[in-house]
Amino acid sequence: MSPRKAHTRTPLHRRRTTWLAAAAVALSGTGVTAIAVTGGAEGTDRVDGARPAKAHTLALDGKDPKKRTLPRTETQSFSLVGVSWEDEADGFEGTAQIRTRDASSGNWTDWRDLDFDVRAPESTEGDATGVRGASEPLWVGTSDAVEARVVADGAETAVPEALRLDMIDPGETKARGNGKSSPKPRSTGTPGETAPSPSASTSDPAPTQEPTQDPTAPPPPVPSAPPSPSPDVSDVPTAAPSGPAPSGPAASEAPAEDPTTGPTDEPPPSGDPVPDPTVDPSDEPTATPSDPAPSQDPTEGPTTDPTAEPTDGPTQAPDPTQPPAPTAPEIVSRADWGADESLVLDPPTYLNKVDAVFVHHTAGTNDYACADSPAIIRAILTYHVKTNGWNDIGYNFFVDKCGTVFEGRAGGVDRPVLGAHTYGFNSYSSGVSVLGDYENGGTPTAEAKKAVAEITAWKLGLHGVNPQAKVTLTAAADTGVWKKGDAATLNTISGHRDGYATLCPGASLYSALPEIRTAAGSSVYATH
Repeated sequence: MSPRKAHTRTPLHRRRTTWLAAAAVALSGTGVTAIAVTGGAEGTDRVDGARPAKAHTLALDGKDPKKRTLPRTETQSFSLVGVSWEDEADGFEGTAQIRTRDASSGNWTDWRDLDFDVRAPESTEGDATGVRGASEPLWVGTSDAVEARVVADGAETAVPEALRLDMIDPGETKARGNGKSSPKPRSTGTPGETAPSPSASTSDPAPTQEPTQDPTAPPPPVPSAPPSPSPDVSDVPTAAPSGPAPSGPAASEAPAEDPTTGPTDEPPPSGDPVPDPTVDPSDEPTATPSDPAPSQDPTEGPTTDPTAEPTDGPTQAPDPTQPPAPTAPEIVSRADWGADESLVLDPPTYLNKVDAVFVHHTAGTNDYACADSPAIIRAILTYHVKTNGWNDIGYNFFVDKCGTVFEGRAGGVDRPVLGAHTYGFNSYSSGVSVLGDYENGGTPTAEAKKAVAEITAWKLGLHGVNPQAKVTLTAAADTGVWKKGDAATLNTISGHRDGYATLCPGASLYSALPEIRTAAGSSVYATH
């Protein structure tokens, strides 16, 4: 990683200094400081019985300017770990390794490397007071002791100032129900296993029973001629995008009224695409997916528009000449994975358009249970805010190995939220991170690849972008791959390494991107 040039830190709205008012707990002989990250703000929506996440820090002091070591040290419980230093502008090209003790078995792991692929966003968020340099976080499971060694072994002549170990306990939360964007069976265990959704029938655009002549059927009424027999549609996929509803007149009887009468006039579920409030609805979306020009200056994205339309439904009636639009893929909401919203102090920033999606991996381990995915994401949120000093979690979406999609950064899954995931290209893109390590032998599951294809096709489709096209974007910073101002021609679904000098998203996931693009292109959510 090359150091960023020096810059002046500027505070954001309501800086997070009040977080540190939480009680510090010193562990005997370790110097570990534990900080509860749930700020205790009034009105925080917490579920009774939930245990808040905590961040523990441990200073890595020493006299050797090029090396820091920590002997085996008992700590408070943690499940995710990384190292950080005082100033993000001070890049670090050294080596950091840790090993941890499993809290259940008491066994110590082998030494594991920490990656240094993370960069603060090239926006005011990255220049805010309190932003720290940091490694990528590493998920290690529930642990109660740690050993560490950090060496400046590259071009660096010394380890960074105020070097410390950051350990995150993700806490516990309870599911809140009714927090998903659309009903669809959700995978909760190993890949391939799903659980039925009790609410699946409530927003299904197709009927789930054979049509009848019941005069009390939902409006608008069927034409006076009785409907002809039609096949059982109970097995029709709920997100099928084509054809009129089967409850209409027979094919030989041309309807005298609007051909879309029937269930397709019902309001779509709340996860349906919503026009970007910064764009005139009459123009939405007209840009071709291969439009080589970025949608706006990278530093100028609308933040709060008082005239913005609500995000819980479309702003205009559907075109009766078009088939019903598919619903969005199911996305587990921040409420359902237990995001601590008291951490997020500043409102989201929005782009005019999402021109591309960058695919990432979280590194760490592939041995996690899918039931642990919410805890992993809670820990990453805490790390990105408490360690990196960002306003919110960096990625816009997460996907686990069971194919579950999770909402990332707040602001609306159907809106172009500015994230912190791909240095130099955040201002044009959305970021999807797959839980797991796909550089050191891990292979993405079929479920994960399918989920990445669907969420990228849907996200790009909201902005009229073809997931199999290319786009030319102007690099907003020196990334190790591109110089600031370069015209970078990229796939609309690219890997992190295409924009920034990193191994992310790992060799096996990166090699799967052509397959993912093809699947996204044939998805019901794709725009061609």
